[in-house]
Amino acid sequence: MIYLDNGATSFQKPAGVYQAVCKAMYRCANPGRGGYAAAEEAGREVFNCREAAADMFDCNPEQVVFTSNCTHGLNIAIHTLVKPGDRVVISGFEHNAVTRPLNLLGADIRIAGRELFCWEEILESFEKELKKGAQAAVFTHVSNVFGYILPVEQMATLCRQYGIPFIIDAAQSAGILPVSLNALQADFIAMPGHKGLLGPQGTGILLCNRLPQPLLAGGTGSESELQTMPAFLPDRAEAGTLNVPGISGLWAGLQYLRQSGIETICRREQKAAQLCGRLLAGFGFRVFSGAHQGGTVSFVPDMDCEEMAQKLAQQGICVRAGLHCAPLAHESAGTRNTGTVRVSFGHNADFCQILALERGIRRIKEE
Repeated sequence: MIYLDNGATSFQKPAGVYQAVCKAMYRCANPGRGGYAAAEEAGREVFNCREAAADMFDCNPEQVVFTSNCTHGLNIAIHTLVKPGDRVVISGFEHNAVTRPLNLLGADIRIAGRELFCWEEILESFEKELKKGAQAAVFTHVSNVFGYILPVEQMATLCRQYGIPFIIDAAQSAGILPVSLNALQADFIAMPGHKGLLGPQGTGILLCNRLPQPLLAGGTGSESELQTMPAFLPDRAEAGTLNVPGISGLWAGLQYLRQSGIETICRREQKAAQLCGRLLAGFGFRVFSGAHQGGTVSFVPDMDCEEMAQKLAQQGICVRAGLHCAPLAHESAGTRNTGTVRVSFGHNADFCQILALERGIRRIKEE
């Protein structure tokens, strides 16, 4: 199998991730709920992962809240900052995990920046909207459809300049690009555990620079006499039993990233995407590539996107086709009616994957 759908999830994990999950299933009970050995070991596993995440994302361990995925974290953050009718500025490349919660809240959504791979356009448009006033801003670090790396450092600076609280969606950047809560001074940064961080599905992290409004309420193992959620992090946003096996696997993923170096992984993915883009253009396809691009490249083939993806799947080549849960990004790029075929590389990107994709497409065109 040639797996090229890392934008959805990293599927081929480091061996240590699988081992950590199995170990936790055998040895860990419920953290913070008992003084016996299995509960204490679970507590250590959770804290070790929290510390590793704090180290990687430049914050304090208590600012690391474990969630079930990035969408969960974004919902906590959005419900904390946004009230019905609030004016919220977003980029033109947001995922449904941002736009759907905002629509459910009845927010007044303002879109800033619709031109792919153009930092000047998005910064000018973003500042123009912020000047008009807003209660919050939400923007992705990297487009999940096109791999477009947005200028989040400059966008964060603009938000601080105009006094607008903001949320960053790091679904496609965490574990691949540098992400610093301290440097960006975002109110919240949400990320999945199962993509660039190489952890299991069902894991996520919300980095908190302010006390979140609880999305769920329940047991925390602390201040049990209260009928409100604790007023401190991380307990305030971690209701119920944590996914200890998943968090253990996530810790193993973070350790792998530290040893490998995210800069090395980023270079590998970007190089693969650049080579892949040139290869796809050679077939005469419409390819979306440019400056400020990560390890993802999208293209529109000379047939239906879903058909192309299905024919590649029959050859054991895994890509994704359609709107990728981001219709707004497709509107910005003019591909809402067609969708795209997305090729997204991972930590193990190599030239052999690109050659396999080339052979697969060549067979399809020869049929």
